[in-house]
Amino acid sequence: MKLTIISDTHGEHDKLGVLAGEVLIHCGDMFNMFGSADDDFGRMDEWFGKQEFDLILCVGGNHDFELEKHASYTRTPFKNAVYLEGEEFEYLGVKFYGAPWVPQLRGQAFYKDDADLVLAWSQIPTDVDVLITHTPPSGVLDVSSRGLQLGCEHLSAELKSRTPALHCFGHVHASSCIHKIGGTTYINAAQVNRQYQLSRQPYVHVI
Repeated sequence: MKLTIISDTHGEHDKLGVLAGEVLIHCGDMFNMFGSADDDFGRMDEWFGKQEFDLILCVGGNHDFELEKHASYTRTPFKNAVYLEGEEFEYLGVKFYGAPWVPQLRGQAFYKDDADLVLAWSQIPTDVDVLITHTPPSGVLDVSSRGLQLGCEHLSAELKSRTPALHCFGHVHASSCIHKIGGTTYINAAQVNRQYQLSRQPYVHVI
């Protein structure tokens, strides 16, 4: 199965054009909290509708207040993508699980405190094949441009008892990269740089 993975597009998704493949995954921060417009949500859904994939999966990120608001009304906020908020989705025998939760950033979208994060991450299925989060786990592709480690320690602890074939995320722009540890491939798929400029191509991974 060919997966195309993006994250942290921050309103720049149109510049990616039309992508194609089997499964498209967006790991959150579709929007930009510093310069949002009334039609941002609709534009994002329209862009999803133009992409040439059999399946589109996404989670939210800490900038995605509009998505958080829409998701509070309905479990299917997008017409053209499957949104996962602590949910699993099986496709062609592959078990995906997605969740948007972020640590540390109180007051931003999808924030959870330590106790709630422990509970939330415990819901990850033990047999998950592809894990989709916005935050990285602590210690994996999570170092900022200032040298700060910004991953979630509670997610890292939970992954000690799980070995997904792929864990994809974003959030920390400076650590966009692919790294394999044991049986898991980790992809930080952040598309923009520190200045919120689109600077990377989507990641493609086959499982």
